[in-house]
Amino acid sequence: MKVKEVELLCTLGPASLNDRVIHWLERAGTSILRLNLSHTKVEDLERIIHFIQKRTSLPLCLDTEGAQVRTGPLADGRVSVRENRFLTAHARPVAGDQFSISLYPAYIVNQLEVGDFVSIDFNSVLSQVVEKRNDEVVLRILNGGEIGPNKAVTVQRPIEMPPLTDKDRAAIAIGRRMGIRHFALSFAHRASDVDAIRSLAGGEAMIISKIECLTGLRNLAAIAEKSDAILIDRGDLSREVPIEQIPAIQKMIIRGAKAHGAKVYVATNLLESMTTAPTPTRAEVNDIYNTLADGADGLVLAAETAIGQYPVNCARMVMKVAQQYQRNLNAAPRSIRVRPSSLMAGVEPHGGRLVCRTAGHAEHLEIAGLPTITIGDEELTDVEQIARGTFSPLRGFMDKACLESVLEDNQLPTGLVWTMPVVLAVPLEAACRYSKGDRVVLATGCGSPHSLLEISETYYLDPELLARKWFGTDSSDHPGVARVIARGGHFLAGEVTLIQPLPLPYRRYDLTPAQLRTVFAHKGWTRVVAFHSRNLVHRGHERIQIEALERTFADGLLINPIVGHGRRGDFLPHLILDGYQAMLDYGVYPAGKVVLASFITYPRFAGPREAVFTALCRKNMGCSHFIVGRDHSGVASFYGPDGAKALFEELGDLGIEPIFFDAVGYDTQSERYVDLNACETAKPISGTEIRRALMAGEALPNWMMRSEVQDVVRAELMMKHALFQE
Repeated sequence: MKVKEVELLCTLGPASLNDRVIHWLERAGTSILRLNLSHTKVEDLERIIHFIQKRTSLPLCLDTEGAQVRTGPLADGRVSVRENRFLTAHARPVAGDQFSISLYPAYIVNQLEVGDFVSIDFNSVLSQVVEKRNDEVVLRILNGGEIGPNKAVTVQRPIEMPPLTDKDRAAIAIGRRMGIRHFALSFAHRASDVDAIRSLAGGEAMIISKIECLTGLRNLAAIAEKSDAILIDRGDLSREVPIEQIPAIQKMIIRGAKAHGAKVYVATNLLESMTTAPTPTRAEVNDIYNTLADGADGLVLAAETAIGQYPVNCARMVMKVAQQYQRNLNAAPRSIRVRPSSLMAGVEPHGGRLVCRTAGHAEHLEIAGLPTITIGDEELTDVEQIARGTFSPLRGFMDKACLESVLEDNQLPTGLVWTMPVVLAVPLEAACRYSKGDRVVLATGCGSPHSLLEISETYYLDPELLARKWFGTDSSDHPGVARVIARGGHFLAGEVTLIQPLPLPYRRYDLTPAQLRTVFAHKGWTRVVAFHSRNLVHRGHERIQIEALERTFADGLLINPIVGHGRRGDFLPHLILDGYQAMLDYGVYPAGKVVLASFITYPRFAGPREAVFTALCRKNMGCSHFIVGRDHSGVASFYGPDGAKALFEELGDLGIEPIFFDAVGYDTQSERYVDLNACETAKPISGTEIRRALMAGEALPNWMMRSEVQDVVRAELMMKHALFQE
């Protein structure tokens, strides 16, 4: 079967904007020359077009900037940013450095919201917006790396942007005046974007629409219908879909575009190695061949010819492979299902799927006129963790059958292991007022709507019986028992939907399970150890964390302290986080191995039950291993030191592996951290002693707590700030 000639598009840049290379690119078989407006100043455009047109009759394509965010100029050309630091992004141009950069177009900064994930320079750097000010935002660097000027920036939330920048419009006008008839639309999102560029380029223009985002992929049919050609930018597309799906997605796009009469070109990394080497790799040649076999009409060389050392060799190699391919038949492509990137990184969520119960605009509108129940912050944080998927597979507060199943058998009615009751206790008056099918708004103490509860059942359970089955005791000296008794035995059950999270002061470190999975995938982590704590970090914690990393051969460590309402005398949440931040700032942990994220919940003091429960929460966050300390989540002497280990063994494989540790002490003779109970000369690391010494202004030995963490506490004392929860 005769195969039509393959088209070759070569990008011009510093390496190829000269007589010799343009001459040989034309003779190598280039069909179209391409000029990237993202790397071309509009004031230089007319001169460059004139230069090219004097040297070749090949058509020139102007590739627009399109709906893309980019970094601004940098003082030193490139800058390295360290993870767990903060970076300010400005709307106005600044001479960027490791502390501040600017984003282009300028208006995009004001469209960012707190919580947005922002990846920079082809995912080299991953950050999250943690603070918003006038014309600037503060980014927390979650994965450090190097940033270059004019590099792609991706916001992992759909943001509406016009299909063309002012620069694009000016460039199209110049190009059209100088006889340019080929224009590429970057980041085509929908058919109306094609209409927009065609209205400026003219009806006779050839419009190449670039598919490089999920929205464009989803609207492929409509875009292809109005375009002369589709260009698959595999680089930008791989920032939004899993890279392992790119080969199959490529086949799907080619098939779909051709069905609507559009040509298809494929770009990105065709001959990446040849930017510095004179010959390609076998994998690159195979990629080109298979791309043609998929049905592509043409191939696009970008960096290879724009900045590479061997631009002509690259063009010749593509044409050699194309000529070889013409002796063969097309391969039949197969359809695939496109899934969102990264959300299933690591282990599967408990029950197989992350729950998401966050209100959209429709739910916001439906709460007007609904009755309101004011509940405490502890229950409201339960709602948040249900809605965010941390408590997956729970979708709301438990009904009586579910609660009894958990209390009696440590499992949900479906048979899935679950050890922690999650219930909403209400006053008798509220329990009598509402029934199955009612919808009520759960409000904060100040009356702000927080969430929506769709009641499935109201029920009563004797609180003393509940406490005894839950905690294994009915002693009022147990804080969990006291809490259950104080709330009474009337309960509402039903699914919840989060409307507005609590306005807590420590959201800067807040990451949802889905977001944590994204971070882990970005870092390439598949084995992650989680550490649960409600205390200021000391050397015992540090030793356990590092040993767990080594013991499990894990890729990284998630430090995930509780920062909600704690027990009287616990360190305040911001101190716990600041202590860990100091450890990160001073490079105590192995570089690139730690993610710090707050867990907004409260201690239940349920011992073994809570140890398993907190492990399942970290499983939902994407962790494969969980550190379990001696008497994990216990209080006083209510639970044995090995109770958690026994329950884990009884329940079997939970999909997350517990890593058990005994109490750690420090042997001053050998100067090593050891099992406290196995060494007579070891000294304990006492939380009580740490609190006493810090309050008294006394310096703790470095083997007990690092000076960097002690300095955080001393600063609070000097400013006469509180240290502990009331």
